[in-house]
Amino acid sequence: MLKNLVKRFNAKSNKHLLIIFIIFALSGSGSLFVSSPILSVINLDSLVTFYPLYLLIRIIIIIPIYQIMLIIIATLFGQFNYFWKFEKKFLQRLKLIK
Repeated sequence: MLKNLVKRFNAKSNKHLLIIFIIFALSGSGSLFVSSPILSVINLDSLVTFYPLYLLIRIIIIIPIYQIMLIIIATLFGQFNYFWKFEKKFLQRLKLIK
């Protein structure tokens, strides 16, 4: 199973796979941490009272923050090139770059 994950993520080793997972985890947690004050400043919960719409807007705000956090944390771990390729694929799927 571990070999399949290494292959799926194009990791160089088990250690590299662990670093990749740590970067994903820190980026996800960090983006939620950073987005919370932003949502408080714009006072989203009082602007949008319909909860499903509130969640949708919150997700739309968190996604770009996550992408930025992913690159920043990957750079700190020395994995910029690996995650930049990942970002380019993500942006291509959204048709934002060719």
